[in-house]
Amino acid sequence: MKNIICMLVCSAMITGLKAQTVIYGKISDSKTEPIIGASVRIQESRKGVIADSSGNYMLTTDEKGKRSIEVSSVGYSTKQLSVVLNDSAIHLDIVLKDEAKQLGDVVVVGAGSFEASDKAKGASLTPMDAVTVAGNGGDISNALRFLPGPQQVGDQEGLFVRGGTSDETKQFMDGALLPNPNYASVPGIIQPARVNPFLFKGVLFNTGGYSALFGEALSSALILESVDLPDQSSASLHIFPTAQGIGFQNLSKNNKSSYGISANYGNYSFYNGIIKQKYDFFHAPEYAQLDGNFRIKTGNNGMLKFYTNYGYNHTGLRNPDIDSLSLKSSFENKGSNLYSNLSYRQSLANKWKIEAALAYDYYKQDISNELQNSNNQQLFINYYPFNLKNNYINTKSNFAQARVVFTKSFNLSQTLRFGAEHFYDDDNYRYNDTLTKFTDNLTAAFAESDIQIAKGVAAKIGLRVEYSSLLNKTNLAPRISFAYRLNDGGQFNFAYGLFYQKPDIIYLLQNKNLNYTEATHYVINYQKKANNRLLRIEAYYKKYKDLVITLPDTAGNGTGYAKGIELFFRDKRTFKNFDYWFTYTYLDTKRKYLNYPFEIQPNFATPHTASIAIKRYFQDLNFSANLSYSIATGRPYYNFQTSADGKSIIADQGKTNMYNQMNLSFAYLFTIFKNWKNKDFSGIGFGMSNVFGTKQIFNYKYSANGLYKEPVTLPSTRSFYIGLFMTFGIDRRDDFINEKL
Repeated sequence: MKNIICMLVCSAMITGLKAQTVIYGKISDSKTEPIIGASVRIQESRKGVIADSSGNYMLTTDEKGKRSIEVSSVGYSTKQLSVVLNDSAIHLDIVLKDEAKQLGDVVVVGAGSFEASDKAKGASLTPMDAVTVAGNGGDISNALRFLPGPQQVGDQEGLFVRGGTSDETKQFMDGALLPNPNYASVPGIIQPARVNPFLFKGVLFNTGGYSALFGEALSSALILESVDLPDQSSASLHIFPTAQGIGFQNLSKNNKSSYGISANYGNYSFYNGIIKQKYDFFHAPEYAQLDGNFRIKTGNNGMLKFYTNYGYNHTGLRNPDIDSLSLKSSFENKGSNLYSNLSYRQSLANKWKIEAALAYDYYKQDISNELQNSNNQQLFINYYPFNLKNNYINTKSNFAQARVVFTKSFNLSQTLRFGAEHFYDDDNYRYNDTLTKFTDNLTAAFAESDIQIAKGVAAKIGLRVEYSSLLNKTNLAPRISFAYRLNDGGQFNFAYGLFYQKPDIIYLLQNKNLNYTEATHYVINYQKKANNRLLRIEAYYKKYKDLVITLPDTAGNGTGYAKGIELFFRDKRTFKNFDYWFTYTYLDTKRKYLNYPFEIQPNFATPHTASIAIKRYFQDLNFSANLSYSIATGRPYYNFQTSADGKSIIADQGKTNMYNQMNLSFAYLFTIFKNWKNKDFSGIGFGMSNVFGTKQIFNYKYSANGLYKEPVTLPSTRSFYIGLFMTFGIDRRDDFINEKL
C-alpha cells in the first residue's frame, strides 16, 4: 500500500516539476529491517537525501542520462547502482550488507590522517563541516585547528602542527603545491585564505606520516581535491561589511563541461571605524580577488580541470615604538599573487590510471618599515637600535611545477603508484639596495604500493627521492604504513617515514651551503567508527635534524624533537540533531634553532590543548547554530640577547596566561526567488569570536636593551560579522542536515 501511495506522490511530482526524475524506494538490511539515516546520492554530485525512520527515501534530480547511484550507511557495505535518468519515476528498493559480516580487505587509512570527503574511511569531516566551525573565518586551515595536532596560535595564519612551524605544513591542490595559500603576513594579525573553501570536495589533513607522493613539508600536508563538475548552473552573492563578492558557475547542457568566474573585495575601513582596534591603521586591510575555472569531462572516467586565482593586498599600520616614548614604528605591505593550476586524470586500459598536474605561481610583495616622529614623518637616527628600523624589502618569486602519477590496480585491492615531479623556483629578494637572486630546480621521483598481507592486515610502502640544484644535494625518504583491523571494525595504524624540506630563502641568503632540514616520524593510532560515532587515539614521536640556526653564524646543525598523545571523539548519535566533536592534544617538544641557545620549548607550542565544536541545524526553522571553544596552557616567551662572543643567551623568560576562547556563529536560511530554477539558497549569517572577551596573550616583544616588554595580543578583544549570502541554482541545505558521520 505504501509503495502505491509513493508511486502516486511521485507521479504528481513529475507532473508538477518540469523535466525532473524522481528516484524513490526503501533501504533495508538482509533481514528486511529498515536502515534509518542511510545516504542516497548521485555520484560526482552533491545531490543526495537521507532515508527516514522507515527506511524510505525520495531523490529528485534535473540530471539526464546514465548515472551511478551510491547508497551507504555506517556499518554497511556501500552499494552502487546504475540508472538512466529520463524525467520519470524510478522505484529502487535497496538491500545493504552488514559490513561486520563483510569485512573484506583492510584499507590503510594512514596514521596521522584526517580526511574530509564523501569517501573518507578514516577520521572524517566534510568541507561543510570545516566551513561551519565557529570562528574559522572561511579558512579551512583555521577550522582544522579544532582537530588534534595543531596549536591555537592566534597571531599568525597557517597550521602549527606537532611542534612544527607553520612553514612546515604545506597545502596541495589537485596534486600540485599551493605556495601561498594565505595573503601576505602582517605582524599580529591572521591573514585570510586566498581560495574559497567550497572549491573543494575533498580535504585530507595529514598531521604526520603522509604519503611518498608528496614532499617539501617537514611536519604536515593538507591535500585538497577540487570539485569536478557542479550539479547545475548557479550564481552566488555575499554582502558583509568587511567583504563583498559575486560569482557564477555555468554547466553545459550535456553535463560534460562547466566554467565559472568569481570576484571578491574586502576592506576593513568601515569595520575598524566601529570596532576599536589596537593598531593605528593608516591603510585598513584591503583585499581583492578574482578567480576563474573550467572543467571538461573526458570519457567516462576522465576529467580536465583548470583553476586560476589573482589576489591583491594592502595594509598599513602604526604602533608606538618599543624603544622610545615619543616615536612610532610603521609597517606597510602591498603585493599581489597569481596562481594557476591545470590537472588531468583519466582511467586507461587494464586497470591503469594517469593523473597529471601543472601549476604556476607569481608572488610579489613590498614591505616597508619606518621609524616615525609624532607627526608620522619618517625619521633617521644613526645609532643602534634606531638605525635598523628603516628598511625596505621587496620579494618577487616565480614558481612552476609539473607532475605525473601512474596507478595500476590489481586484484585483492593491491595497488601500485609511481611518478615524478619537477619544481622550479626563481626568487628575487631585495633588502634596501641589496638584491639577491636564487634559482632552484628540484626533481623528485616516487613510488608507493598498497599491499594486502593477510586478512585484516595491509601495508602501504613508499619511497621518495629528491635532488635540488640549489643545494646540490639528494635525499632519500622511505615511508611505510601498516594497518591491522579487528573483527569489531576497530583498526590499528602504524606509520614511519623520513621527511625533508629546503631551508627558507631568508636563511639561504646568509648561507648558501645549508642542507635539507629533516624530520623522522613514528606514529601509531587506534580508531573505530560505529553507530555514527568515531573514536581515535594517536601517539607519535618526531625527531628533527639539520634545523637552521642563526647564532653565532647561520648554519644547519639545529636539532629538536616532538612527542605526544592525541584524542579525537565525534558523535552524531547521542544527542538528537546535534553534531559535536572533542579533541585533546598533549605535546612535549623542544628545539634548538634560529637564535635558541640550546633545545628549549618553542614559543608557539604548549603542552596541553583541548577544543570542542558543536553544531545544531534546526530544520523546521531553517536555522543553524555553531559553537566552538578551545583552551590551552600558556606558551613560553623569551628575551634572547647576544653575548660579547656572539652567542645567544636568554635574558628573560616566562609563560603567557592560559588561552581560552569561545566562538559563536549563526545562519538563518530562507528563499528569495522561488522560481529561480527551483533552487535558491540564501541566508543571513552572523557571529562573534572570543565571546567572553578573554585577553589573549600570544607572546611578548622586548625593547633592544631588554628592560621593557609588551604583550602580543589580538587587534581587538572580540570580532564580529553579519551579512547576507545568496546562492541561486544550488540548495546547500542538504549539506547542513547530513546526518552521516
